[in-house]
Amino acid sequence: MSSVLARRRSRLHRREHLTALAFVALPVIGFLIFTGYPLLFAVYTSFTKWNGLSDPVFNGLENYFEMADDPNFWQAMGNTVFMMIGIPIGLVLSLLLALALNRRMRGTHFFRTVYYVPVISSLAAVAILWQWAYNGDFGLINQALAMVGIDGPNWLQNADTAKPAIIIMAVWKGLGFSMLLYLAALQSVPRHLYEAAAIDGAGPVNQFWHITVPMLKPVTFFIVVTSIIGGAQIFIEINIMTPSGGPEFSTASIVWYIWQKAFNYLDMGYATAMSVVLGLLVFVITAIQFQINRRSDFSIE
Repeated sequence: MSSVLARRRSRLHRREHLTALAFVALPVIGFLIFTGYPLLFAVYTSFTKWNGLSDPVFNGLENYFEMADDPNFWQAMGNTVFMMIGIPIGLVLSLLLALALNRRMRGTHFFRTVYYVPVISSLAAVAILWQWAYNGDFGLINQALAMVGIDGPNWLQNADTAKPAIIIMAVWKGLGFSMLLYLAALQSVPRHLYEAAAIDGAGPVNQFWHITVPMLKPVTFFIVVTSIIGGAQIFIEINIMTPSGGPEFSTASIVWYIWQKAFNYLDMGYATAMSVVLGLLVFVITAIQFQINRRSDFSIE
C-alpha cells in the first residue's frame, strides 16, 4: 500500500515539475529568441564589415580601432555624459515637489496630475512642442524673456545653448515620474519616527537629513540607475529637435550617432561595435552603482 502511494506521489510530483517547467520555458524561450540571439549576433557583427544587406565579412578588431580614432564617437559620448547633468537636477526638483505635495492642502491632487501629464505624453509630440518653444524668432521662451528685457538666443541653433535646452526639456518630461515615486516613499515613512525625533528635540532640518533622506535612499537608488540607463539611450529628443546633431555636432548623442552610422551610412558593423561598447559601459556603471548601494548603510541615524 505504501509503495502504491509513493508511486502516485512521484507521478504527481513529476507532473507538477513538468507543468512548472512549461510555464518557465515560455519566457526563457522568448528571452533566448528576442534578446539572447540578437545580443550574440550583435557581438559577432561588431567584428565584421556589414551593410545590413550582404553577408557580414569578418574584419577582426578594425571597427574598434576605427572607434578609438573617431572624433565624432568621442564627442557623441561626451555629449551623452554631459546631458546626464539633468539627472541630479531632476532628483532635487522632484524631491522638492514631492515634499510640497505631501502636505495636506487643497489642490494637491490637481497638481500631482498636472506634473504627471508630461510623463504619459508622447515623447515625439513633447519634443515638437519644445522645438517650437525654443524657436529664436517666435518661440514662447524668447517671448517670455523679451517681456523682462532679455533678448533670448536661438536655443537649438547655438552650440552653447543647444544641450542645456535639451536637458531642460528632458528634466521637465521626467519630473512627474520621479516625483510620484518620492511621494509614495514619503507617505510610507512611519510617522512615529518623526514624533520620536521631535520629542528628542530634533528640528525639521535634522528630521529631514536623519529620517527622510535615509528612508528615501532605495527610491533614489532606483531613480538614479534607471535615469542613467535611460540617459545613455537618449535619441528621440535629439532626432526631432536637432535632426542634424545640432550645430557643430553639439547635441549628437551616442545612440543618435549609432543610428546615423547604421541606417544613413549602412555601416552596420561599426554601429554594432559602438552599441557593444555602450552596452558594456552601461553594465559596468550599473554594477558599480549596485556595489555602492550594497555598501551603503540604510539605517536611520
